[in-house]
Amino acid sequence: MSKVIVRAELEKLKNALKEKNLQDLSKQINEELKSLNSTTLDIAITGMTGTGKSSLVNALRGIGSPDFKADKYLQKTNFAKYDFFIIVASERFTENDVLLTKEIRKMNKKYYFVRSKVDQSIKAEERNPDFHEEESLEKMRGYCCEELRKAGESNPRVFLLSSWNLSAYDFPLLLNTLENDLGGLKRQVIIESMPAFSKEALEKKKAAMEALIWKFALVSCAMPSQSQDYAIRVPGLPLCGDISFLVATMGKFCRVFGLDEESLGRLAQRICKPIEELKSAVKKVPLAGQITEEFVLHLAATSDASKAPMAVKFALDFVPALGSLGDGVASFATTFYMLKSFLSDVKEDAENVRAKAAE
Repeated sequence: MSKVIVRAELEKLKNALKEKNLQDLSKQINEELKSLNSTTLDIAITGMTGTGKSSLVNALRGIGSPDFKADKYLQKTNFAKYDFFIIVASERFTENDVLLTKEIRKMNKKYYFVRSKVDQSIKAEERNPDFHEEESLEKMRGYCCEELRKAGESNPRVFLLSSWNLSAYDFPLLLNTLENDLGGLKRQVIIESMPAFSKEALEKKKAAMEALIWKFALVSCAMPSQSQDYAIRVPGLPLCGDISFLVATMGKFCRVFGLDEESLGRLAQRICKPIEELKSAVKKVPLAGQITEEFVLHLAATSDASKAPMAVKFALDFVPALGSLGDGVASFATTFYMLKSFLSDVKEDAENVRAKAAE
Protein backbone atom coordinates (compact mmCIF):
# COMPACT_ATOMS: atom_id res chain seq x y z
CA MET A 1 0.00 0.00 0.00
CA SER A 2 1.50 3.31 -1.11
CA LYS A 3 2.69 5.59 1.70
CA VAL A 4 1.80 8.55 -0.52
CA ILE A 5 -1.87 7.46 -0.59
CA VAL A 6 -1.91 6.75 3.16
CA ARG A 7 -0.27 10.10 3.87
CA ALA A 8 -2.96 11.87 1.84
CA GLU A 9 -5.70 10.18 3.88
CA LEU A 10 -4.00 10.91 7.22
CA GLU A 11 -3.54 14.52 6.15
CA LYS A 12 -7.33 14.91 6.39
CA LEU A 13 -7.27 13.63 9.97
CA LYS A 14 -4.33 15.89 10.81
CA ASN A 15 -6.16 18.96 9.47
CA ALA A 16 -9.35 18.06 11.33
CA LEU A 17 -7.40 17.83 14.60
CA LYS A 18 -6.30 21.45 14.19
CA GLU A 19 -9.90 22.47 14.92
CA LYS A 20 -10.89 19.96 17.62
CA ASN A 21 -9.32 17.64 20.14
CA LEU A 22 -9.42 13.91 19.46
CA GLN A 23 -12.36 13.15 21.74
CA ASP A 24 -14.58 15.90 20.33
CA LEU A 25 -13.60 15.02 16.78
CA SER A 26 -14.51 11.36 17.35
CA LYS A 27 -17.94 12.36 18.63
CA GLN A 28 -18.52 14.71 15.71
CA ILE A 29 -17.51 12.11 13.12
CA ASN A 30 -19.66 9.48 14.78
CA GLU A 31 -22.67 11.78 14.39
CA GLU A 32 -21.72 12.50 10.75
CA LEU A 33 -21.58 8.79 9.95
CA LYS A 34 -24.95 8.23 11.64
CA SER A 35 -26.42 11.07 9.56
CA LEU A 36 -24.99 9.55 6.37
CA ASN A 37 -26.52 6.16 7.19
CA SER A 38 -29.94 7.73 7.79
CA THR A 39 -29.90 9.97 4.71
CA THR A 40 -32.23 8.86 1.94
CA LEU A 41 -32.48 9.92 -1.69
CA ASP A 42 -36.05 9.95 -2.98
CA ILE A 43 -36.29 9.88 -6.78
CA ALA A 44 -39.57 10.00 -8.72
CA ILE A 45 -39.53 8.12 -12.02
CA THR A 46 -42.50 9.30 -14.08
CA GLY A 47 -43.82 8.60 -17.55
CA MET A 48 -46.40 6.77 -19.60
CA THR A 49 -46.97 3.05 -19.11
CA GLY A 50 -44.52 0.95 -21.12
CA THR A 51 -41.74 3.54 -21.31
CA GLY A 52 -39.30 1.41 -19.30
CA LYS A 53 -39.45 3.09 -15.91
CA SER A 54 -39.03 -0.09 -13.87
CA SER A 55 -36.20 -1.29 -16.09
CA LEU A 56 -34.41 2.06 -15.75
CA VAL A 57 -33.85 1.73 -12.03
CA ASN A 58 -34.92 -1.59 -10.51
CA ALA A 59 -34.62 -0.43 -6.93
CA LEU A 60 -36.54 2.82 -7.37
CA ARG A 61 -40.23 3.39 -7.48
CA GLY A 62 -41.70 4.28 -10.89
CA ILE A 63 -44.72 6.55 -10.85
CA GLY A 64 -46.71 7.42 -13.94
CA SER A 65 -50.21 7.66 -15.32
CA PRO A 66 -51.51 9.73 -18.27
CA ASP A 67 -54.95 10.02 -16.66
CA PHE A 68 -53.98 12.66 -14.11
CA LYS A 69 -53.64 16.37 -14.80
CA ALA A 70 -50.29 17.69 -13.62
CA ASP A 71 -51.44 19.65 -10.55
CA LYS A 72 -53.71 16.86 -9.23
CA TYR A 73 -51.05 14.27 -10.12
CA LEU A 74 -48.52 15.97 -7.86
CA GLN A 75 -50.93 16.21 -4.95
CA LYS A 76 -52.15 12.63 -5.35
CA THR A 77 -48.65 11.13 -5.33
CA ASN A 78 -47.15 13.43 -2.66
CA PHE A 79 -44.45 14.58 -5.06
CA ALA A 80 -43.18 17.22 -2.63
CA LYS A 81 -41.18 14.55 -0.80
CA TYR A 82 -38.94 13.74 -3.79
CA ASP A 83 -35.45 15.14 -4.25
CA PHE A 84 -35.70 15.17 -8.04
CA PHE A 85 -37.71 13.77 -10.92
CA ILE A 86 -36.83 11.71 -13.99
CA ILE A 87 -39.42 11.97 -16.76
CA VAL A 88 -39.21 8.99 -19.09
CA ALA A 89 -40.45 8.54 -22.66
CA SER A 90 -39.67 5.70 -25.06
CA GLU A 91 -40.60 7.57 -28.25
CA ARG A 92 -41.84 11.10 -27.67
CA PHE A 93 -42.59 13.43 -24.79
CA THR A 94 -46.07 14.84 -24.39
CA GLU A 95 -47.75 18.04 -23.28
CA ASN A 96 -48.58 16.34 -19.99
CA ASP A 97 -44.85 15.82 -19.36
CA VAL A 98 -44.24 19.56 -19.77
CA LEU A 99 -47.26 20.44 -17.60
CA LEU A 100 -45.74 18.22 -14.94
CA THR A 101 -42.42 20.08 -15.08
CA LYS A 102 -44.18 23.40 -14.52
CA GLU A 103 -45.59 22.09 -11.26
CA ILE A 104 -42.20 20.62 -10.32
CA ARG A 105 -40.53 24.01 -10.88
CA LYS A 106 -43.03 25.60 -8.47
CA MET A 107 -41.56 23.35 -5.78
CA ASN A 108 -38.00 24.39 -6.74
CA LYS A 109 -37.10 20.78 -7.57
CA LYS A 110 -34.86 19.45 -10.33
CA TYR A 111 -36.14 17.32 -13.19
CA TYR A 112 -34.51 15.43 -16.06
CA PHE A 113 -35.88 14.13 -19.37
CA VAL A 114 -34.85 10.59 -20.31
CA ARG A 115 -35.47 8.97 -23.68
CA SER A 116 -35.43 5.24 -22.93
CA LYS A 117 -35.06 2.07 -25.05
CA VAL A 118 -32.46 3.76 -27.25
CA ASP A 119 -30.79 0.42 -27.98
CA GLN A 120 -34.01 -0.89 -29.51
CA SER A 121 -34.38 2.16 -31.73
CA ILE A 122 -30.77 1.93 -32.88
CA LYS A 123 -31.14 -1.76 -33.66
CA ALA A 124 -34.20 -1.02 -35.81
CA GLU A 125 -32.33 1.69 -37.73
CA GLU A 126 -29.27 -0.48 -38.38
CA ARG A 127 -31.10 -2.02 -41.32
CA ASN A 128 -30.89 1.31 -43.11
CA PRO A 129 -27.93 1.20 -45.58
CA ASP A 130 -27.09 4.83 -44.73
CA PHE A 131 -27.08 4.16 -40.98
CA HIS A 132 -24.60 6.07 -38.80
CA GLU A 133 -25.11 5.64 -35.07
CA GLU A 134 -23.99 9.13 -34.02
CA GLU A 135 -26.26 10.75 -36.60
CA SER A 136 -29.18 8.60 -35.46
CA LEU A 137 -28.58 9.51 -31.81
CA GLU A 138 -28.43 13.23 -32.58
CA LYS A 139 -31.58 12.98 -34.69
CA MET A 140 -33.32 11.16 -31.82
CA ARG A 141 -32.19 13.76 -29.29
CA GLY A 142 -33.16 16.63 -31.60
CA TYR A 143 -36.64 15.19 -32.18
CA CYS A 144 -37.27 14.85 -28.43
CA CYS A 145 -36.08 18.39 -27.75
CA GLU A 146 -38.21 19.79 -30.54
CA GLU A 147 -41.32 18.04 -29.23
CA LEU A 148 -40.63 19.43 -25.75
CA ARG A 149 -40.17 22.94 -27.12
CA LYS A 150 -43.48 22.70 -28.98
CA ALA A 151 -45.12 21.65 -25.71
CA GLY A 152 -43.70 24.69 -23.92
CA GLU A 153 -40.36 23.59 -22.44
CA SER A 154 -38.04 26.51 -23.22
CA ASN A 155 -34.62 24.88 -22.88
CA PRO A 156 -34.99 21.07 -22.85
CA ARG A 157 -32.13 18.66 -22.20
CA VAL A 158 -32.68 15.00 -23.01
CA PHE A 159 -30.58 12.04 -21.86
CA LEU A 160 -30.56 8.98 -24.12
CA LEU A 161 -30.49 5.70 -22.17
CA SER A 162 -30.57 1.94 -22.52
CA SER A 163 -31.52 0.04 -19.38
CA TRP A 164 -29.77 -3.06 -20.75
CA ASN A 165 -26.43 -1.37 -21.37
CA LEU A 166 -25.88 1.29 -18.72
CA SER A 167 -22.37 2.21 -19.91
CA ALA A 168 -23.73 3.16 -23.34
CA TYR A 169 -25.22 6.47 -24.43
CA ASP A 170 -25.97 9.11 -21.74
CA PHE A 171 -26.34 7.12 -18.51
CA PRO A 172 -22.86 8.12 -17.20
CA LEU A 173 -23.61 11.74 -18.12
CA LEU A 174 -26.94 11.60 -16.30
CA LEU A 175 -25.28 10.29 -13.13
CA ASN A 176 -22.59 12.98 -13.29
CA THR A 177 -25.32 15.60 -13.69
CA LEU A 178 -27.24 14.27 -10.69
CA GLU A 179 -24.07 14.26 -8.57
CA ASN A 180 -23.28 17.85 -9.52
CA ASP A 181 -26.83 19.01 -8.84
CA LEU A 182 -26.96 17.34 -5.42
CA GLY A 183 -24.99 18.53 -2.45
CA GLY A 184 -23.61 17.21 0.85
CA LEU A 185 -24.77 13.82 2.05
CA LYS A 186 -27.20 13.38 -0.85
CA ARG A 187 -24.30 13.42 -3.30
CA GLN A 188 -22.50 10.76 -1.26
CA VAL A 189 -25.66 8.64 -1.23
CA ILE A 190 -26.06 8.67 -5.01
CA ILE A 191 -22.41 7.66 -5.50
CA GLU A 192 -22.86 4.80 -3.06
CA SER A 193 -26.12 3.60 -4.62
CA MET A 194 -25.30 3.93 -8.33
CA PRO A 195 -24.88 0.61 -10.15
CA ALA A 196 -21.32 -0.64 -10.60
CA PHE A 197 -21.68 -0.53 -14.37
CA SER A 198 -18.21 0.67 -15.45
CA LYS A 199 -14.60 0.97 -14.32
CA GLU A 200 -15.17 4.69 -13.81
CA ALA A 201 -18.15 4.01 -11.53
CA LEU A 202 -16.09 1.54 -9.48
CA GLU A 203 -13.23 4.05 -9.14
CA LYS A 204 -15.69 6.72 -8.01
CA LYS A 205 -17.15 4.38 -5.40
CA LYS A 206 -13.71 3.41 -4.14
CA ALA A 207 -12.67 7.07 -3.80
CA ALA A 208 -15.86 7.84 -1.87
CA MET A 209 -15.26 4.96 0.55
CA GLU A 210 -11.54 5.71 0.93
CA ALA A 211 -12.41 9.23 2.00
CA LEU A 212 -14.35 7.73 4.93
CA ILE A 213 -11.85 5.10 6.09
CA TRP A 214 -9.92 7.31 8.51
CA LYS A 215 -13.27 8.33 10.00
CA PHE A 216 -14.40 4.71 10.36
CA ALA A 217 -11.06 3.80 11.96
CA LEU A 218 -11.13 6.70 14.39
CA VAL A 219 -14.70 6.08 15.53
CA SER A 220 -14.13 2.33 15.75
CA CYS A 221 -11.05 2.57 17.95
CA ALA A 222 -12.75 5.18 20.14
CA MET A 223 -15.66 2.83 20.84
CA PRO A 224 -13.83 0.16 22.89
CA SER A 225 -13.08 2.69 25.61
CA GLN A 226 -16.83 3.07 26.02
CA SER A 227 -17.79 -0.57 25.38
CA GLN A 228 -14.92 -2.98 26.03
CA ASP A 229 -17.17 -6.04 25.69
CA TYR A 230 -17.54 -5.44 21.94
CA ALA A 231 -13.89 -4.73 21.15
CA ILE A 232 -11.93 -7.14 18.98
CA ARG A 233 -9.44 -9.11 21.05
CA VAL A 234 -6.83 -11.18 19.25
CA PRO A 235 -4.10 -12.80 21.36
CA GLY A 236 -0.87 -10.85 20.97
CA LEU A 237 -2.55 -7.94 19.21
CA PRO A 238 -3.93 -4.60 20.40
CA LEU A 239 -7.65 -3.90 20.51
CA CYS A 240 -8.83 -3.43 16.96
CA GLY A 241 -11.96 -1.38 17.26
CA ASP A 242 -15.56 -2.23 17.91
CA ILE A 243 -16.30 -5.54 16.20
CA SER A 244 -19.99 -4.91 15.49
CA PHE A 245 -19.10 -1.52 13.99
CA LEU A 246 -16.48 -3.14 11.73
CA VAL A 247 -18.89 -5.88 10.64
CA ALA A 248 -21.36 -3.16 9.63
CA THR A 249 -18.65 -1.09 7.89
CA MET A 250 -17.39 -4.00 5.81
CA GLY A 251 -20.96 -4.94 4.95
CA LYS A 252 -21.50 -1.39 3.75
CA PHE A 253 -18.45 -1.61 1.48
CA CYS A 254 -19.83 -4.78 -0.11
CA ARG A 255 -23.30 -3.30 -0.63
CA VAL A 256 -21.90 -0.12 -2.17
CA PHE A 257 -20.12 -2.28 -4.77
CA GLY A 258 -23.13 -4.52 -5.37
CA LEU A 259 -21.70 -7.55 -3.58
CA ASP A 260 -24.87 -8.61 -1.78
CA GLU A 261 -27.70 -11.01 -2.56
CA GLU A 262 -30.20 -8.33 -3.54
CA SER A 263 -27.88 -6.43 -5.90
CA LEU A 264 -26.56 -9.57 -7.56
CA GLY A 265 -30.12 -10.83 -7.93
CA ARG A 266 -31.20 -7.65 -9.73
CA LEU A 267 -28.15 -7.80 -11.98
CA ALA A 268 -28.76 -11.47 -12.79
CA GLN A 269 -32.36 -10.71 -13.70
CA ARG A 270 -31.39 -7.76 -15.89
CA ILE A 271 -28.77 -9.64 -17.91
CA CYS A 272 -30.61 -13.00 -17.85
CA LYS A 273 -27.84 -14.99 -16.16
CA PRO A 274 -28.00 -17.29 -13.13
CA ILE A 275 -27.08 -15.50 -9.91
CA GLU A 276 -24.73 -18.36 -9.02
CA GLU A 277 -22.69 -17.56 -12.13
CA LEU A 278 -22.19 -14.00 -10.87
CA LYS A 279 -21.40 -15.22 -7.36
CA SER A 280 -18.64 -17.42 -8.77
CA ALA A 281 -16.70 -14.23 -9.61
CA VAL A 282 -16.65 -13.15 -5.93
CA LYS A 283 -13.51 -14.78 -4.59
CA LYS A 284 -11.79 -12.43 -2.12
CA VAL A 285 -14.54 -11.23 0.21
CA PRO A 286 -17.82 -12.62 1.56
CA LEU A 287 -21.10 -11.16 0.37
CA ALA A 288 -22.43 -8.40 2.62
CA GLY A 289 -24.78 -10.66 4.55
CA GLN A 290 -22.05 -13.23 5.17
CA ILE A 291 -19.61 -10.95 7.00
CA THR A 292 -19.41 -12.16 10.59
CA GLU A 293 -17.47 -11.35 13.75
CA GLU A 294 -15.36 -14.45 13.11
CA PHE A 295 -14.42 -13.15 9.67
CA VAL A 296 -13.37 -9.76 11.10
CA LEU A 297 -11.34 -11.45 13.84
CA HIS A 298 -9.54 -13.56 11.23
CA LEU A 299 -8.89 -10.49 9.11
CA ALA A 300 -7.49 -8.61 12.10
CA ALA A 301 -5.18 -11.51 12.96
CA THR A 302 -3.84 -11.80 9.42
CA SER A 303 -3.71 -8.08 8.62
CA ASP A 304 -0.34 -6.84 7.42
CA ALA A 305 -0.76 -3.84 9.66
CA SER A 306 -1.06 -6.05 12.75
CA LYS A 307 2.34 -7.54 11.93
CA ALA A 308 4.03 -4.24 11.16
CA PRO A 309 4.84 -1.93 14.10
CA MET A 310 6.11 0.51 11.48
CA ALA A 311 2.48 1.24 10.63
CA VAL A 312 1.93 2.58 14.14
CA LYS A 313 5.15 4.62 14.00
CA PHE A 314 4.19 6.07 10.63
CA ALA A 315 0.77 7.10 11.93
CA LEU A 316 2.26 8.69 15.06
CA ASP A 317 4.99 10.49 13.16
CA PHE A 318 2.50 12.01 10.74
CA VAL A 319 -0.35 12.66 13.22
CA PRO A 320 1.26 13.10 16.67
CA ALA A 321 -2.13 13.88 18.23
CA LEU A 322 -2.99 10.18 17.88
CA GLY A 323 -0.64 9.65 20.82
CA SER A 324 -3.47 10.75 23.12
CA LEU A 325 -5.21 7.47 22.25
CA GLY A 326 -2.50 5.59 24.18
CA ASP A 327 -2.69 1.95 23.13
CA GLY A 328 -5.56 2.98 20.87
CA VAL A 329 -3.13 4.26 18.26
CA ALA A 330 -2.23 0.66 17.45
CA SER A 331 -5.93 -0.06 17.12
CA PHE A 332 -6.35 2.91 14.77
CA ALA A 333 -3.42 1.86 12.58
CA THR A 334 -4.53 -1.78 12.39
CA THR A 335 -8.14 -0.85 11.60
CA PHE A 336 -7.11 1.77 9.05
CA TYR A 337 -4.86 -0.60 7.09
CA MET A 338 -7.29 -3.50 7.43
CA LEU A 339 -10.17 -1.47 5.96
CA LYS A 340 -7.96 -0.12 3.16
CA SER A 341 -6.95 -3.65 2.19
CA PHE A 342 -10.51 -4.96 2.45
CA LEU A 343 -11.81 -2.15 0.23
CA SER A 344 -9.26 -3.04 -2.46
CA ASP A 345 -10.41 -6.66 -2.36
CA VAL A 346 -14.06 -5.57 -2.61
CA LYS A 347 -13.33 -3.46 -5.68
CA GLU A 348 -11.41 -6.31 -7.31
CA ASP A 349 -14.33 -8.69 -6.78
CA ALA A 350 -16.76 -6.08 -8.14
CA GLU A 351 -14.59 -5.78 -11.26
CA ASN A 352 -14.70 -9.56 -11.63
CA VAL A 353 -18.49 -9.57 -11.34
CA ARG A 354 -18.74 -6.85 -13.98
CA ALA A 355 -16.51 -8.88 -16.31
CA LYS A 356 -18.56 -12.03 -15.68
CA ALA A 357 -21.76 -10.14 -16.44
CA ALA A 358 -20.32 -8.94 -19.75
CA GLU A 359 -19.36 -12.45 -20.96
